[in-house]
Amino acid sequence: MSFSDLSTPVSGIPDEPGPDQRWSTWPLTTPTQRGPEPRPAWVITASAAWDTELGVLKTGKEADVHLLERSIPGGEGVVLAAKRYRDPDHRDFHRSSQYTEGRRLRRSRDTRAVERGSTYGRQVQAGAWAAAEFEALSTLWMLGAPVPYPVQVHGTELLLEFIGDGRAAAPRLAEVRVGSAELSALFDQVRSVLLLLADHGWAHGDLSPYNLLVHDERIVVIDLPQLVDVVSNPSGFELLERDCRVTAEWFARRGLAVDARALTDEVFACLG
Repeated sequence: MSFSDLSTPVSGIPDEPGPDQRWSTWPLTTPTQRGPEPRPAWVITASAAWDTELGVLKTGKEADVHLLERSIPGGEGVVLAAKRYRDPDHRDFHRSSQYTEGRRLRRSRDTRAVERGSTYGRQVQAGAWAAAEFEALSTLWMLGAPVPYPVQVHGTELLLEFIGDGRAAAPRLAEVRVGSAELSALFDQVRSVLLLLADHGWAHGDLSPYNLLVHDERIVVIDLPQLVDVVSNPSGFELLERDCRVTAEWFARRGLAVDARALTDEVFACLG
């Protein structure tokens, strides 16, 4: 179906988006702001698509996640997670500088605006976190890591694959109650994530059972704006050790025989 097809009113279908709707923001993005190819078949790229707000999925200290449906009026649609970063004046938590050491903004104008704390500079900061998470997810997706597919980033909004069934989000690992065999299988998946990241020289930086989802017995890693280069960041080794320790201690508290020191040594030995 083309845009011209939709310009002619169709019975029962409005000509323009209504309340809590907008035209798809896909045409407003550049190729570098769109998810990696080959894209999943469910990604809708038609200019004629609408985005419909379905409600708030999760509120956070620095960003809120909304549920959004992107669809072609009268046709196909897909539910997405829309993560919207707040500017520094409207956050309950300010990212520690330990995550951003070694990072640089591309434009000197943006750097100066951030340093001055101008309104534009605050928007740049929020957009930088969205862009950082989009870049991390894109890279990890191409490596085969268990992360949501990043559909696009536009300003302070990141659109992601929705992990769940229908409109019900998948539970966090912290909320899951399973037997010892299932728990062991989940640990093996998290361990594989830690090894994959370390093999490329990265630490998640904030890994915990609250930013790991469990969907169809599969671990999915979320919340990745702070992905850290272990070598270039002065806190990199400390953050990687914390990721390992928090992971091991959580599984150990649930009865799994996991040694934090052994896991940390294995992960550090894998550092690329």
